Parts: sequence; structure tokens; C-alpha cells
Amino acid sequence: MKQEDVAKYIDHTVLAATATRPMIEKLCKEADQYHFASVCVNSCWVPLCAKLLGKSDVKVCTVVGFPLGAMATESKAFEAKTAVRAGAEEVDMVINIGFLKNHDDDLVQDDITAVKKACGNALLKVIIETCLLNEEEIVRACRLAKASGADFVKTSTGFSTGGATAKHIALMRKTVGPQLGVKASGGVRTYEDAIAMIEAGATRIGASSGIAIVEGSHGAN
Repeated sequence: MKQEDVAKYIDHTVLAATATRPMIEKLCKEADQYHFASVCVNSCWVPLCAKLLGKSDVKVCTVVGFPLGAMATESKAFEAKTAVRAGAEEVDMVINIGFLKNHDDDLVQDDITAVKKACGNALLKVIIETCLLNEEEIVRACRLAKASGADFVKTSTGFSTGGATAKHIALMRKTVGPQLGVKASGGVRTYEDAIAMIEAGATRIGASSGIAIVEGSHGAN
């Protein structure tokens, strides 16, 4: 796969609490240079990214209910609405994992639906945190996300006990079918990692190592 093809899969990501303005400016410059799908940042940086990337084909993505997903639904919806108003074109929300594990599926679905409504025309990706779930829970989470009108399901925050695996990507793709996107996030650091996820069914890659991934594609051509 060519460098430019791989780049279009990547959400170029900085979500660390220690992120500074120069780091975000660098992230946007790199994303524009390599034509990544988006930059993924915490919501306080959305206005800056929207300004820097206004004339670019790179989208501005933010996270909601991050990284635990355990706050009130109203808080998640407000955060999403505020971020979209500030220029976010994509929103990655974390589900309420405790609700899922307790089989409170209506609450999980209501949570996602409220954020989807708050997103308006912005694309919604639903983070299910696969490292904390068994296969039955992964399948159920994906079905609830699909039923709630989500555009993507996503493996991980990158801040829990593990990241994306090809096995989980394949299970998620099988569950949601071809209609929804599947995002692999957490631990995807090389071109080989990215290709393994894409071959398993991923249509987006969340990574802080985007440049290393696309540069690694040179040796594969």
C-alpha cells in the first residue's frame, strides 16, 4: 500500500494531558503535510486545530467522555455539542463500560444516542475499550453502537490496559457489517501494525506514530 493510501486511514493523535500549544501546532502541520484523515485532540484544542486546518483536507476530531466514559450522559452530550460548535468534525466518545458489563443495554444505547444527536452532522465514533471486554461484550457493544446511529466503532482509548488487536478488529467488523467504520486505536505504531489492522477490517487507524507508519510504507512498495 502506498504512503498516501496509508495516510488516509490515520487519525494523527495527541491526547496526553501534557500536550502544549507547540505540540498541537506541530501535530496540525504534520497532518497537513502527510494528508492524514484527521488530527485527534482533546476538546480544549479544537478551536486552534480548526483555525490551523481550515484550508486543509484534514478533519478535526476530538474525544468525549474520555478516557473513562463514566460521566453523566448529559455531560457527554454537552461536551460533544460544544466541541462541534468549536469546529470538531468528528467525535470519538467512550461508552459507559460499567453499564455494558451490568447488562444495562438501554442505558448504554441512550448514552450513545444522546451524543449522536448532539453531534449534528459531525461523524461519531464509539470507543468500546475492547481490552476490558470479553467477546460477548464486544459484540453487544458494537450492536448497541450501530443501533444508536453511530458511524464507527473504535477499539480503545489507548489509556487503559491494552490497545487494538487484529482479532478484535475482525470481530467488530463481522458484527457491524460493511455499513459502519471500524477504528483501530492503541498500540498501532508501525506500517506492519497498520496493515494488519486494515486487513482485519479497520477503516481508520488512531495513532500518535502516524509519520513512522507512513514512512514505513516506503520499504513495503
